[in-house]
Amino acid sequence: MPKLPLSPTSVLGVVKELRADDQDVRPLLVAGAAGRAQTIVSAFGDGAAPEALRDISGRSPSAYDLEGASVFVYAVDGPTPGEDDRKAFQLASRKGVAIVCLLFGASTGDPPPIPFVLDADVIEVAPGEPLPVEQIAERIAERAGDTAHLLASRIPALREHVVDELVKSFARQNGVLGVAIFIPGADFPVLTLNQIRMVLRIAAAHGEELDKDRIFEILSVVAAGLGFRTVARQLAGLVPGLGWAVKGGVAYGGTIALGEAASAYFAAGGTKAIERSVRSRS
Repeated sequence: MPKLPLSPTSVLGVVKELRADDQDVRPLLVAGAAGRAQTIVSAFGDGAAPEALRDISGRSPSAYDLEGASVFVYAVDGPTPGEDDRKAFQLASRKGVAIVCLLFGASTGDPPPIPFVLDADVIEVAPGEPLPVEQIAERIAERAGDTAHLLASRIPALREHVVDELVKSFARQNGVLGVAIFIPGADFPVLTLNQIRMVLRIAAAHGEELDKDRIFEILSVVAAGLGFRTVARQLAGLVPGLGWAVKGGVAYGGTIALGEAASAYFAAGGTKAIERSVRSRS
């Protein structure tokens, strides 16, 4: 494996960071109209860990319910929320929990403004239409924040969208960093460390255990992406005045490519597939 342009200590720091996150697993909380909410739970429940998906529909959520939630998915039986629904949204907002609101029976194509809920997080479900599972998963992935990978590891139906959001988010960060860091070579450690953080979160989203035996194999995926930084430096020297844009674009594109490669690797089984292969031959 090529030598990484940063210290082992900094890499282990990222691993410790993820292990600390692992102690703070917050469930997806589903509430609202009982029958509608149970439809949502059924859509995301296949293979999900019981503690990761909580159904509290049919009753008003308490402050305790919301205290440890990652995202609050709320089902409204009708085109507009009622007073009890708005109280639930207000409590969730007070607790700092992102809300995804589904309006069952609405079909205007232009959801009404709902207090405490972002417009992008209001989803209409027209009468007779199937549950828009992909759209719901996309909103959850965007709102779950820094621990989305842990939620995805326990709710497989969210995994693809969480990984996509991880890749886009880290690519944007690296694109900005590639532009902002002007000292030659100074961006190597920063961008690489961010790529390592991304790959390890993708691994965690696929249920990989991030122990020391796994780290070196996972990082070999990251090492494959280091060539993008060399390309960026060479192109920057050939485009006077626009070097910053080239660096930012290559940092962005390189991180996207690396994220997609890591996603495909872990979706195919990752280190677990290797273990199964070894056991089958022994």
